[in-house]
Amino acid sequence: MEEKDTNDNEGYTGEIKGGLRPSMKLVVMGIVNKKPQSMEVLVSSQPGDEEGAEGDVGLQLKISFKEKAIQRNARLDGKWGPAENTLSYFPFASGESFKMEIVCEHQQFRILVDGQPLCGFSHRFSPLASLTSLRVFGDLQLTKVA
Repeated sequence: MEEKDTNDNEGYTGEIKGGLRPSMKLVVMGIVNKKPQSMEVLVSSQPGDEEGAEGDVGLQLKISFKEKAIQRNARLDGKWGPAENTLSYFPFASGESFKMEIVCEHQQFRILVDGQPLCGFSHRFSPLASLTSLRVFGDLQLTKVA
């Protein structure tokens, strides 16, 4: 994945060169806005700007600040599966910086924030190599995506 230093509020769409594979790690660093509502991270088969244009989604992380929740899901053939919400803690705070790591393992994605394990999400999508797009948007200032 190309490394991007960015400081705009438009969000980020980048290509995962060669597609995702086990032992790869995606890193998203940023600062949460002062009055955040939500943030979203999508790992998908093609980039999209409008709702529903992403194609298949291997991992969607939907972060809600009001509910202090992080919903995980995947979309295959245009259909969203059952969402997963279990969390041991909520790592994001308004105005605070964070480093999120999405580690692709053989069976699952493992999500860490600031070095602490947050949650996992079993792969529902294969082949992983066709997941070639990373999109990050919402109430945050991105500082680095790698």
